[in-house]
Amino acid sequence: MWHKHAYKLHSLDYKVREAKGIISNGERGYRQPYVIGVCGGSGSGKTTFCKQLVKYLGPELVLHISQDAYYKDLSHLSFDQREKVNFDHPDIIEFPLLVSHLDELSLGKNVTLPLYDFSKHSRMIGNQFATPKPIVILEGVLLFSDNDTEKRINHKVFIDASEKVRFERRLKRDVRERGRTPESVHNQFNSTVSPMHNIYVEPGKSKADQVVSGEQSFEHVIEDLSVKIIKEILVL
Repeated sequence: MWHKHAYKLHSLDYKVREAKGIISNGERGYRQPYVIGVCGGSGSGKTTFCKQLVKYLGPELVLHISQDAYYKDLSHLSFDQREKVNFDHPDIIEFPLLVSHLDELSLGKNVTLPLYDFSKHSRMIGNQFATPKPIVILEGVLLFSDNDTEKRINHKVFIDASEKVRFERRLKRDVRERGRTPESVHNQFNSTVSPMHNIYVEPGKSKADQVVSGEQSFEHVIEDLSVKIIKEILVL
């Protein structure tokens, strides 16, 4: 539990307040965001890790961006055609748009992030307005497979979990949150998710600065990483 580590929290809170003061000080100028990339297989625990990290650091200090928002718009295809698309291949992600948004944020510019509807396999009408913050947490299965995206990440984290665990988590999520049937989830996992994971996701582990188990508590990892991040943005 977080309250068991009051000393660390107090120290981190001081560093966060100090960082905010530096970043908001007009005389020091705008500071480029520190980007943390969180990659790993579908169902590995990336979203849980990112949410806990955002909560620990403070949402006012962090912009959380998901690769999932950048699935290419397939509204020009029929729904039956969309269902046959391989959503686990890097080509389905509009990485150039993601890279351009990261570049704009690095210059202190606001961006409008796309929104995606997984039940319809198409982008939603409207966008999510995002303002630059000192820290950007970038989350996605295929982040480390794209060279242009990868080289814009300051610290790369890979969340590792067994295939059995990843499938069980994905099954629960897709049925509950995305309107999928268990059969369709199982078929997709076997036909594209698992093979694409082996080709495009798993190699990202060797590119990571830090490999974290997605089957254990993230508590201590998040504490230590938070302190590291704050130290980094203080010296940028």
